[in-house]
Amino acid sequence: MKDVLDNAKERMEKTLKVLASDFAAIRAGRANPAVLDRITVDYYGTQTPIQQMAAVSVADARVLVIQPWDKSSLKAIEKAIQASDLGINPSNDGTVIRLAFPQLTEERRKELGKDIKKLGEDAKVAVRAIRRDSNDKIKNMKKNGDLTEDDVKLFDKDIQKLTDKYIENVDTMVSTKEKEIMTV
Repeated sequence: MKDVLDNAKERMEKTLKVLASDFAAIRAGRANPAVLDRITVDYYGTQTPIQQMAAVSVADARVLVIQPWDKSSLKAIEKAIQASDLGINPSNDGTVIRLAFPQLTEERRKELGKDIKKLGEDAKVAVRAIRRDSNDKIKNMKKNGDLTEDDVKLFDKDIQKLTDKYIENVDTMVSTKEKEIMTV
């Protein structure tokens, strides 16, 4: 029974990590290297993440600088950024690529707020699915005679506490990200 709880906790932790990574990729009006995490470049026939091809640094609050280790990859990196859903036009000066993040409009902030809520809701659904899977495992263990009715009730309480804790964590992450978007 403890291993089922530990497994559920581990999977819920992974759900929070995925949510945090999704939030990091949301452009909040200020330069954040995490927005490049999902962009890959066709580098000699292999899809390669930008971070493996270049040094990415924050020049100031609204500018990211990408300095490739191989200067011949500048054009490929620029193309990959333009083809992505980032919505920022890179400027290439021959040695580095600069990404200037524009100020967010009120309309865009509201759109991002909706996206954040949807990602949060998806994370809550994932946490609840983990709870359901764990409950099914316990019911099967009871059916096989490995657990008593009291053990099942105790487990139900424990898994519900765990679920409530992680749902609360998701809500906290969502509200924190929303505040960040609205105040930038």
